[in-house]
Amino acid sequence: MLYLDHAASTPVRPEARAALHDWLDEAGHDGVLGNPSAMHAAGRANRVAVEQAREAVAHAVGAAPADVVFTSGGTEADNLAVKGLAWAAADAGRHHLVTTAVEHAAVRNAARWLAEHGFTLTEVAPGRDGRVDVEEVVAAVTDDTAVVSVMAANNEVGSCNDLDTLAAELAERPAVLHTDAIQAFATRPVRLVEGLDAISLSGHKFGAPPGVGAAVLRRGVPVQSLLHGGGQDRGVRSGTFAAALDAALGAGVTAAVADRDRLVEAARRQTDHLRGVAESIDGVHVHGASDPAWRLPTHLHLGLDGVQAELLTFGLDQAGLCASTGSACSSGGAATSHVVSACGIDDDAVLRLSVGWTSTDEEVARAGEVLVDVVARLRAGQGLFDLAGSS
Repeated sequence: MLYLDHAASTPVRPEARAALHDWLDEAGHDGVLGNPSAMHAAGRANRVAVEQAREAVAHAVGAAPADVVFTSGGTEADNLAVKGLAWAAADAGRHHLVTTAVEHAAVRNAARWLAEHGFTLTEVAPGRDGRVDVEEVVAAVTDDTAVVSVMAANNEVGSCNDLDTLAAELAERPAVLHTDAIQAFATRPVRLVEGLDAISLSGHKFGAPPGVGAAVLRRGVPVQSLLHGGGQDRGVRSGTFAAALDAALGAGVTAAVADRDRLVEAARRQTDHLRGVAESIDGVHVHGASDPAWRLPTHLHLGLDGVQAELLTFGLDQAGLCASTGSACSSGGAATSHVVSACGIDDDAVLRLSVGWTSTDEEVARAGEVLVDVVARLRAGQGLFDLAGSS
């Protein structure tokens, strides 16, 4: 199997796997899974894992440990940031949201839901390369703006936004700036700098297990909880801490940061090879930012003429190549994504190839050969079932 869908989920790193094993199987204290909020020895031992993970996440993004709130993943982190910050700002009389037309559905749908429940919403359109203009975002901000949410990097086309400039522009404004850094974190540093008050992370995008993430919410910035219960995580996110998953997240964060430079170098080499292969095929177009400084080195987004998206997905899968014709966080199928539409992309099919920390040059070279072969056979009208040994 050739796995080039790391943007959807990347394999668990050994460090995160070991942390998960240690705290799930050994429970950190004589095999007892004590509640991390309990005051006895079994509980305190598990709380150590939680707080060490909190410190690891905080260190990775330049935050204080108290800023880190653990979540079940990126979707919850995005919803907590967008809704929680918006509801708190509404108490101060601000009811306007600014986001972009290419946000992940977790941000986009949360903002649209708020717009159906008393807020107004401005969605800034991107350029064809998937990037948004900072000045257009700033121009959309008013004295009534509660939250501005702009993703660090797009999960489909891989284009990156200028968060540093945006944060500087908004530093003196009352609006709170949030970024979905879920796709960017593996290869791009994202820091809780002045003017940026909230960051969303998801473990399975950088080598921690699925089912755990973090919302980094600067202390002092009001936020309302989505969940009410025992008051864990400063009352922002109630619920029993998942010590094993939190420990794995902390280990995964630390390993990902340590491996970041190597990954960037390898990924750029591998996607450059795939880009060369794609550009050798007639009727294939490369999307996203043209400047390497503003695109994720792990992503290659292609448009293909004369190919049906459903058949492309099936053909690549039957040839053993795991890739995506859109965001794997959507419901599946080959419907046109909102990102593709917002960028004005109208190719017959789109394909996202994404490498990750386990990708090898040999795997990528073989994937390029498979792409050339499958596209040629599709355009020639040859049967794809031959790849599976049937007719």
